[in-house]
Amino acid sequence: MSIGLRRVLAVTAVVSLGLGAASCGSAKQSSGGSSSGSANASGGAAVGAVRIGLLLPETKTTRYEQFDRPLIEKKIKELAPQAQIDYYNANQDATLQQTQVDTALTKGDKVLILDAVDSKAIQSSVQKAHDAGVKVLAYDRLAQGPVDAYVSFDNHKVGELQGQALVAAVGDKAGAGEIFMINGSPTDPNAADFKAGAHSAIDGKLKIGKEFDTPQWDPNTANQEAAAAITAIGAANVVGAYSANDGMAAGVATALKAAGLAVPLTGQDAQLDGIQRIVVGTQTMTVYKPLKPETEAAAQIAVGLASGKPLDSALVPTTVTNGSGNKVPANLLTPIVVTKDKVKDTVVADGFYTVDQICTADYAAACKTAGLQ
Repeated sequence: MSIGLRRVLAVTAVVSLGLGAASCGSAKQSSGGSSSGSANASGGAAVGAVRIGLLLPETKTTRYEQFDRPLIEKKIKELAPQAQIDYYNANQDATLQQTQVDTALTKGDKVLILDAVDSKAIQSSVQKAHDAGVKVLAYDRLAQGPVDAYVSFDNHKVGELQGQALVAAVGDKAGAGEIFMINGSPTDPNAADFKAGAHSAIDGKLKIGKEFDTPQWDPNTANQEAAAAITAIGAANVVGAYSANDGMAAGVATALKAAGLAVPLTGQDAQLDGIQRIVVGTQTMTVYKPLKPETEAAAQIAVGLASGKPLDSALVPTTVTNGSGNKVPANLLTPIVVTKDKVKDTVVADGFYTVDQICTADYAAACKTAGLQ
């Protein structure tokens, strides 16, 4: 069994134990998806036909529609077959997401699994849900307001791992030039954590020539920022590039290629194209956040909240403080670094991607070199 798989199973087992101990929409409308199916929830309490709203932030990052939504919905239906799930995707529109929360409350949703587009802007909607007696689980991003629980990864650690990998990859070239940093969206609280974590590893070891915070995690904007950074620093002086996620790394990689540069580049989320860039060597690493334990924890916490019973500490073993000062019970999972030599033992071994998905014709030769075929 691979190291990556053992980690995933270990986290999933803890989440499952906690449960037992406690007992692609359009840009301007919700996807309209809902499903319905008595059930034993946390502590064996019958949840019945409760309505749960699932509100995801965007579609540019492929994980949300490809993994998060189906995995969360599947686990909820396993735990509470009669639960009805109302699904919404805000497509990076904070105002639309506020409207979607209103719609969910009007429909009678009793628990909201909320991945906020803008953690501050959504605060009034979280308060509205709280005042209506509706529980809010902040998923992946920590929303402001009276949130009832939070599940995500240790986001400061994510940035720290990225920064450490970049420092190691630049190596003895550190004194010969500068790096540039393409950080995430300033409205995403996770982006601030990634940035702080990265700086904790990079500062004092690599010289940062240019740094950008990228609205809405947009790959096209990241491409433009990278091109501007290369021009400002001078192509001959660029020794590395930090990208906060794989989506933006695609834009950064394009800018590096256009400038004739082959330097270390970071990423995050283990997107398929990111893994493929790692295989061929145009991206150095990504951070793999196993989504099955995160989505299963979210489903189990949501069903537990629906039961009306206090959550067991095994489901929310720690506490975090959000931007509005609310202390929130939390479950923070451990991220994993993926480099070329770790692809087989992580995303492939865990079934996140198959070798055939990664090793298409354009990547076949590199896959053989990497030991994937």
